[in-house]
Parts: sequence; structure tokens; C-alpha cells
Amino acid sequence: MLPRDGHSPHRSGGGPKIELNETALALVHALTPPSYYTADWEDPALAAVRHPGLMVAHGVFMCLAFFIFLPMGMALRSVKHPMHRLVVLAQWICTIFGISYASVYRKLTPDMYSGQAHSKHGYVLLLIALVITSFDTAALLRRIFSFVRTGKFTLRGFSDALKGAERASESEYVGLMDEEEQSKSGDSGEEDSPGQWTNYIDAHSTNFPPSPGSDATLHDSHLQPRTPRSRLHLALKAAFTTVEFSLLFGGFTTLLSGIVVYTGGCREKFLTGCLAHLIKGGIFWSYGLLTFARFLGFCAEMGWAWNRAPSPGYPTAELVESLVIFLYGATNTWMERFSAMPGDPFTTKQIQHIGIAVMFWFAGLLGMAVESKRLRRWLAGHALAVDHSSESRPVSESETFTLSFNPFPALVIGVTGAVMAAHHQEYLFQVQIHALWGNLILAFAVMRCVTYIFLWVSPSNARPSAQSTLPSRPPSEALASFFLAAGGISFIFSTEEVTLAAMRRGRDDIMLFVVLAVSITCIAFVWTVGVVGFQGWLKLRMGMRAKSTF
Repeated sequence: MLPRDGHSPHRSGGGPKIELNETALALVHALTPPSYYTADWEDPALAAVRHPGLMVAHGVFMCLAFFIFLPMGMALRSVKHPMHRLVVLAQWICTIFGISYASVYRKLTPDMYSGQAHSKHGYVLLLIALVITSFDTAALLRRIFSFVRTGKFTLRGFSDALKGAERASESEYVGLMDEEEQSKSGDSGEEDSPGQWTNYIDAHSTNFPPSPGSDATLHDSHLQPRTPRSRLHLALKAAFTTVEFSLLFGGFTTLLSGIVVYTGGCREKFLTGCLAHLIKGGIFWSYGLLTFARFLGFCAEMGWAWNRAPSPGYPTAELVESLVIFLYGATNTWMERFSAMPGDPFTTKQIQHIGIAVMFWFAGLLGMAVESKRLRRWLAGHALAVDHSSESRPVSESETFTLSFNPFPALVIGVTGAVMAAHHQEYLFQVQIHALWGNLILAFAVMRCVTYIFLWVSPSNARPSAQSTLPSRPPSEALASFFLAAGGISFIFSTEEVTLAAMRRGRDDIMLFVVLAVSITCIAFVWTVGVVGFQGWLKLRMGMRAKSTF
């Protein structure tokens, strides 16, 4: 009988091992070199020259810049609040301090990670942030300079210079952040106007409200056509918002790379597996936070908060999920062979991972097909074409049809969790931690299906969700988001180097990793509540202020 190939090269047969075999590891991987972490905290010979406080200060200031002031500035900018320029200034002050502490640390500490890309990635991220905030910074500096030139140094004048005018100029951001009043006025009658369903030539009319996931929007003849200028405006606004939100994910990515460089991980033969765990675990973690933000009401204006969008035309959240899954599978299918030499046979591990990528590829394609309004119209033709009696009576959609019930994103993630929970590993602790994150993301899929089932079988639940623009907040989604985020951070913890380091230090206890993942997830969820709640509070306050001016 041939041995299983494609797994740990130092496997000697039998079940998972309990004790670490350093000799077998040394035959495959080079000895772990000293790192900044060992120099700052573990090596007693460097106690007189170590500077861990500088690195702690660097991390604190950069986290303040990208995870506190950046989302605050985004929320303030979304409502055109005059204080958002001051928050942008605070963000850059923290950034400057963070870079300064890092520069001093590098000069006082020998290079222990040659060829690291953390600094380059950080500067690219800062360049993007500088471009995004250049409008705010330039306007703020211009007002402060004008205030100084006046020579009238009063507290009220300085406050006005910092805040700026109550109303942003029409040219600011090149109109990117302005709302389209014409579009709003065109959509103001959407609630009461009936959607139209066609049986060949508009033979049947319906009386259900349109929604992003409904075929009532197949024939939007009642909507005002968009001009090329308005379409360009929407495209630029979407691009600006996408780049702005990408700074948050870029900050998280840079934080991960900084931890890797500081601890000396992801070198040589560990690199491929380390990148896979960091990237995939980071995606699950970020999507868990985004799912929780949707539960709280984030993107309710697009119908993503388990509500009906106030205006039609937005893609459903399930369509975006399916698109991301499709793109991941289509690209990752070919990446599994990057570490293989030309002519090498496919290993068992490579076939396993390629099979998962193919599942992502075509299940994502199925998910996008389910969300296609054109395909729904074609499928409805089967029933309408044979129901000749329906030509004399109206045809109504199901009450649940106004919501998007797409199980394929949950199916893909659930199957991935189930198979990875049973993934072969060399050591028992590695098996346990893979089972941990695999079962957690499987639980996400179960909870997402519970959400769909409750909304599908209960018209009393489906009907308010279809008619109300307020977030419905299914409790199963709160659990689903928590399971997914905790599974993502546990995925990162399952990196081979992390598990080996835990075993070397006697920290190979699965409960320790469970409570660590849950604690980090709870902290991140509190941060998410703060960000989403702060933005909602701003919108309510600015809305009441606007009403009081009339």
C-alpha cells in the first residue's frame, strides 16, 4: 500500500503525534532564526539594548490612525460634517508619530528580517490614504493659514478655521460625495408604484413593491433614465467609496504583515502555507465583521441589512458574495501549483485544495446565476407559457420573492469548513485547531440557512422585511457573523509556525486558542458597533439639523 503523499514530508506513519519532533522538522525546515520579538522580550543578553516600548508606541499610534480616526473621518465625511477635517488631521498626526517611532526603532535595532515587505506595503497604503485625504488636508491648512494672516487670534475664529464652513463647496471632492437630488426625486414614488410583470407583452400586472432581488425591476420603464453625467458621477462616487473602505482592510493587512515581520515568521518553506492561512483567514475574519455590520444596519440604503432598499437598482449582498467566491475560485485554482516544480505530479494535498477552489469557482457562478434578473425572467417563462388561463387574470409573486434567498455562498463556506475540520495534519494539536475553525465557519453556514428558512416559511416575518426599509436584524445573523469572524481568526492561528511555536512553549492547549479567538472577536465586534452606531447617530443628527433650518 502506497503512503499518502502531499502532506508533511517528515511524517513517519501512524496517527497524529503528540510530542514535537525537532529532528524531523530540522530535516525539512531551517532552524527558526532570532526575531525582533525574541530580541525585545526573550533574549536576556539583549536586555540592555532592547527597545520594545518604541515598537509598542508604533503599533498604538498606527492603530489609532487606521482603526479609530480613519473610520471616524469616513463617517463624518459621509454626512459632510465640518469636523471631519479635524479628525483627518488627528489621523495624520498619529500616523507621523507612528512612523517616527518605527524609524527610531529600526535605527537602534539590528535588521532581523532581511527583504521584508511590511514597510513597502505600509508606505503604499499611506500614499493611497494621502491621495484620499489630500482634499481635507489642503482645505484645512489653507484655512489655518488664512486665520494666521488675519492677525485676529480668537478662540471662536480658530474653531471656525478648524471646522470650516457648514456646507462643503460644490467643487470639493469633484462632486464625489454629493447626493443626486434628481435620482432621489425620481425614486420618491417607488413605494406606491406597482411593479410590472410581463407575459410576452405586459399581459399581467402585479401589486407587490419592487426590491433589489425581485423581478419587478425587470422592466423599470417608470424610472427616469440616467444621463451620462449622472452615470459618471455614480461611477466616481463608487470608486471613491471603494478605495476609502479599502483603507480599513489595507490597515488590517498591514497589521498582519507587521506581526509576521516582528515575530520572524513566513520564511523560506513556511512562506506558501503562511500566506494561504493569513489571506484566507483574513478574508473570513473581515467578512465576519462585515456580516455583523450588516446585521447592525450597515448598507441599509442598499438593502443589505436584511431590509428592502429605499431605492431600486442596487446589487444584492448575495450577488456580491457570489462574485467574490467566483473570483477566488477562478484565481486560486491555478495558485496551488505555484510551489511545484515543472513536471512534478499532483499530490493529494494539491488535488484537495484544487477541488475546493473549483467548488468556489462554479458555486460562485451558480450564486450569480440565481441573482440574475434576466435568468429569473427566463425561468418564469416555463410557468407563464403553459398557463394560458393566466392571460385573463393577474399573476402575483410569492411574498418571499421580494427577498434574496441564495444558499450557495453559505453552501460553499459550510462545505469548506466541514472538509477542513477533517484535514490531515502531522500533530494532534494541529488537527484540533483545524477542527476548531472548520466547525466555526460550518456553524456560520448553518446559521445563514436558519435565517433563510425563518424568512421563507414565515410570511409574517418575510412581509415586514420586504416592505420596510429598516434593518430587520435576524438574531441568527448575529450568531453567524460571530462564528465566521472567530473561525477566520482561528484559521490564522492554525498557521504551521504558530502551532509549532505554541508547542515549543507549552501553549498547545485548544481552550487557550478558543478563548483567545472569542475574546479578539468580541473586541472587534464592540469596535464595529461603535463605528456603525457613530455613523447612524451622525446621520440622524445631521438630518434633524437640516430639518430645523426650514
